[in-house]
Amino acid sequence: MLNILNRLTPGMEAEESRWERPGPTAEQLRRDVTGVVVFFLVSAVTLELSRGVGAMAEERSPIWLQHAVLALMIFPLVFRRRFPVAVMLVMSALFIILSLWIPALSLQLSYQVAYFASLYSAVAWAKDRRVLWLGTTVVVVAMTLWLILSLTVSNTYDGLLEQVSEGDETWRGILDTLTSAALYNFIVNFAYFGGAILAGMSSWRNALQRTQLAEQAAQIARQSAELARRAVIEERLRIARELHDVVAHHVSVIGVQAGAARRVMDRKPEVAAESLRTIEQASRQAVTDMRNLLGVLRSEAATQDTDDDGGRHPEPGLADIEVLAKSELDGGLDVAFARVEDAPGALDEVSAPLALSLYRTAQESLTNVRRHSTASAAVMTLRTWCTDGERWVELETVDNGRPRQHVEAGSGYGLQGIRERAALHRGTVEIGPRSDGGWRVRARFLLH
Repeated sequence: MLNILNRLTPGMEAEESRWERPGPTAEQLRRDVTGVVVFFLVSAVTLELSRGVGAMAEERSPIWLQHAVLALMIFPLVFRRRFPVAVMLVMSALFIILSLWIPALSLQLSYQVAYFASLYSAVAWAKDRRVLWLGTTVVVVAMTLWLILSLTVSNTYDGLLEQVSEGDETWRGILDTLTSAALYNFIVNFAYFGGAILAGMSSWRNALQRTQLAEQAAQIARQSAELARRAVIEERLRIARELHDVVAHHVSVIGVQAGAARRVMDRKPEVAAESLRTIEQASRQAVTDMRNLLGVLRSEAATQDTDDDGGRHPEPGLADIEVLAKSELDGGLDVAFARVEDAPGALDEVSAPLALSLYRTAQESLTNVRRHSTASAAVMTLRTWCTDGERWVELETVDNGRPRQHVEAGSGYGLQGIRERAALHRGTVEIGPRSDGGWRVRARFLLH
């Protein structure tokens, strides 16, 4: 038995050694009281039945005293979960004392079951495991000494010799009487003690696993809530970027056209009228785009084709980039657009979210040219290629201008939005002046 304890305790993991099993619930305590009462009633009936077959024939103590002793052995189990180690120690002392007082009663099955139930409960419910193993060691040593004394000092061995001497040769085993009795008692008690301790350890570890599973479930719930919160924040940032790109693009067109109309209003009314028509179209398109974006917050519908009454429209894609580039001619910026594919139909494989990011990148690039550059022309190239086994799609915008002087600096959100879109799709961005003049915005996105 000591070998079992030595094997179990050092092998406990650090987490197990620190964990304390929560105390019993009120419902469990009520079940303990009910179970102990039922167990005592069944044990009392069993005692009377055993008396009927002569098992208590040599016992001369009063019957009521026998039942009282049996109750004294059983009823401490009411506290087996609340004070597990204390109940084990008390019942160990009762087991030895009451067995010496009424030996025949100690042979009752319910008497022994009650004691080993206290061992099981101590191992299963003790919070301080060091105190538990110390108490269990004391109990095992005490029980071992009690068995040795019962075989050597008391009349148990004399009774065995008397039974063997009165019988024939069929009573004799392969070993002598004392050795056989000692080994038999050792095996029986080893099985009882070992079974109770192992069953208690199994219950304790099951409780630990349930606690760990509950903690993991709670952690998963917290992580899910955090992921949902981050998803909301990321969606808000995405909408903010979209709104910035839409508003910046159209407002810059409106500003350029309004300035042109102001200059030629008196001399060339027809040119001013054309600029005003462009302003009207840009403002309507800006309102429509903003309605589309804000509609995401109000509706779960993914794509619905509606008109200008506030409904949603399909998100722009790669096919709209060329249209966007040609529309810049009305604002005085000549944009040459080119599509380059490493394989036929390669651009058709670009997903809708990636296509939207490419469109917004083109939109912000052209807005940046109009607001901050003196360029009159630009080249926009949409291409796909494969490098080192990785396929990618790239949008490059190059202009021939210089930075405008005395122009109010922008917020920087547009270029930051391009970088964030590239990071979202595992891409890279190159933004800055060219060595031979002009400005370049290049965004490369990996294709999944």
